[in-house]
Amino acid sequence: MSEFSQKKEARVKALVELTRLLIRGARGTDLRDQYRLLFKGLVPADIITAVDELYQQEIPLEELKTGINKMLNLFQVRIQEYPALKPGEGTFLWYLNRNNEALKKKLSALRPKNTQLNRNPGDNKLRKEMLKAFREIESFIHLYEIKENVLFPALEKQWSDYRCVQVMWSYHDDIRRDLKRLIDELDKEPFDIKAFNRFLGSVYYNMHTIVFRDDKILTPVMLETFPENLLDQLLEESLGLDFPFTKPERESLHKQKGKDVMPQDLIDLGTGKVTPEQITLMFNHLPVDITYVDENDEVRFFSTPEKRIFTRNISIIGRKVQNCHPPDSVHIVQKIVEAFRKGEKDEASFWIYRKDDYLLIRYFAVRSETGKYKGVLEVTQEIGDIQKIRGEQKLLDWEEG
Repeated sequence: MSEFSQKKEARVKALVELTRLLIRGARGTDLRDQYRLLFKGLVPADIITAVDELYQQEIPLEELKTGINKMLNLFQVRIQEYPALKPGEGTFLWYLNRNNEALKKKLSALRPKNTQLNRNPGDNKLRKEMLKAFREIESFIHLYEIKENVLFPALEKQWSDYRCVQVMWSYHDDIRRDLKRLIDELDKEPFDIKAFNRFLGSVYYNMHTIVFRDDKILTPVMLETFPENLLDQLLEESLGLDFPFTKPERESLHKQKGKDVMPQDLIDLGTGKVTPEQITLMFNHLPVDITYVDENDEVRFFSTPEKRIFTRNISIIGRKVQNCHPPDSVHIVQKIVEAFRKGEKDEASFWIYRKDDYLLIRYFAVRSETGKYKGVLEVTQEIGDIQKIRGEQKLLDWEEG
């Protein structure tokens, strides 16, 4: 092992120990002398590896997040002083950084209004202005979806110590939840200023936390470890998604790649022969989202209907299904998959409200003719309009127009 690797290993070990002590209640100021090595030599890549090791120790997620918050607070100056590489203009990481900067400006511009509203909670005009502003900020959630569907799969393939993405995903979910609650409070009568402040504090803290970790930890380490062609690929794969504030100017080209060279031979499906194009068209004209995960728990296919409910991107192909779900629900997904694999269950259904949609989410075990487990099919459908159906609409009742 090289001297560089030995030093990194020692720093990571010390960082894991320090974080565990913080989780147990130790004061950061009391640990400075004991871990002074870290204050001199810590680099962003050490944090990536340390969080990966901590996550694998199965520490309860909320305790782990609290410990990481305290640890990064201790080393904030050291991290900010690190001579990090800067992303080139127009690259995926540059757009990530530009959108983060735009978010910080919008949050900062709202601070005086937050103060005014606390002085006069009955100012309905001001409350409406803030409601409009936070609804605009809510569009920033799209950037988290881009990270989860494009960036995280790439990190899982490129890094062995990728599990920091599970922690970051949990913060994304916290922000989504509390931002929705914040907007609901602003739109509610009577207005509860205490509840508003509680959600406001959580949103501001977590959004700034993620911006710092994106720009000062994730981006520098990616620029040090990702080949340029892979960074270019991330931009191509994200172009069909919706960046919130600063948007790429180039049109998406990745959907056209390879289409002209796809074989057009007929595929025998047993009950008919169709071309690959026809199969694609059939899947994409069904009023449902379909995702297929094979027997090795790897995503192999997803449909792309005109109005897809859950964001999917080609980066997900080959990704372990366990990495496609946030930490607070992945254990349920694992239970469903194992029940299917063992033959204990063949179907699992859930129905949830999501914004204005009422969704039915169904999982089906896929088995061969001999009963061998071959994976899982996820089918999601918006059923709000279906639930409104009453009486009958017969074929002969149909009219054009």
